[in-house]
Amino acid sequence: MMCLEHKIDFAVLVTVTNANPNGDPLNGNRPRENYDGYGEISDVCIKRKIRNRLQDMGEKIFVQSDDRKKDEYKSLRDRADHHEVLKALNKGKKTDRKAYREAACKEWIDVRSFGQTFAFSGGMSIGIRGPVTVQQAFSVSPVDIVSMKIVKSVNGDGTELSKSPDTMGTKHMVEFGLYVIKGSINCQLAVDTSFTEEDAEKIKEALRTLFENDCSSARPDGSMEVCQLYWWKHDCKMPKYSSAKVHRSLHVELKEGVEKPASFADYKVTLDSLDGLEPEIIDNMA
Repeated sequence: MMCLEHKIDFAVLVTVTNANPNGDPLNGNRPRENYDGYGEISDVCIKRKIRNRLQDMGEKIFVQSDDRKKDEYKSLRDRADHHEVLKALNKGKKTDRKAYREAACKEWIDVRSFGQTFAFSGGMSIGIRGPVTVQQAFSVSPVDIVSMKIVKSVNGDGTELSKSPDTMGTKHMVEFGLYVIKGSINCQLAVDTSFTEEDAEKIKEALRTLFENDCSSARPDGSMEVCQLYWWKHDCKMPKYSSAKVHRSLHVELKEGVEKPASFADYKVTLDSLDGLEPEIIDNMA
C-alpha cells in the first residue's frame, strides 16, 4: 500500500445539546471553557474518540482505554514488551530504532497516525512523530453551562445506615454549543510511519461517526452529533495553501437575528473559494 501522497486538511462541525463534551478535572468536571466563555474540547479527548472509533472498526490500537481493552495487558509497557517482534528488537540502548519504529507503526494504526514515545530502561527512548494532528476544538459562540444536584437512589455499601452527604453529587452540561474541530495529515511524516491513503480514509470515517458508541451519563446517546465534515485533499504533498489558510476558508457564524443559538440551523456556514482546492463535504444533516 502506497504512503499518503496528498496533503489533507479537515474540519468537523459538532453540536452538543445538554451534554458534557469534555470535563475539566481541575474544575469539578465542568465542561471546559476559556476565559471568554467559549466551550473547549481538548485535542487529547478528540484523539481518544478517534482511537475508540478505529477500534470499533476492527483496527489494532496501542493506547487503549481501560474500559475498551482488547487484551490482558495493564499498561502500555506491557503491551509493547509482550509484542513478539518488539520484544525481539528490544535490546536496551542497542535497540535498532528504525526497525522498532517500523514494527510499532505496522502493528498499531494509532501509532502510525498520532505517533508515540516508547521508553526503555536506562533512559533510552524512541519517539515517533505521527502525520495526523488535531487542534483543540472551540465553540463558535459562548456556551451556557447548566449544573444540577444529583443524589444516589440506592444504598451502595449494603449497610443499614441512613444516607450520608457523600450520596450527593453535581452534574454539569452545556445547554447547547456548536464546536469546530480542525486537523491535518502531513505527507512527509506519513512516509516516516508508513501511513497510507487507506489509513486516511479510516480516519475520515472515524471523524464522520465520532460519537457512535460514545454514550454515557455525561453524554447521552444523541446529545453530541457530527453535523458536517469538510475534507480538503490537496493535489500534492506540498500544496500552495497552508493548513491555516485552508481552515480560515471555512466561516461559521450566527444567522442574522439569532441571539441565543439552540440548534445547528441557527448558524450559517460559508466557504471561501481556493483555486484548485474543493473540499469533500459530508453533510450528516441532509
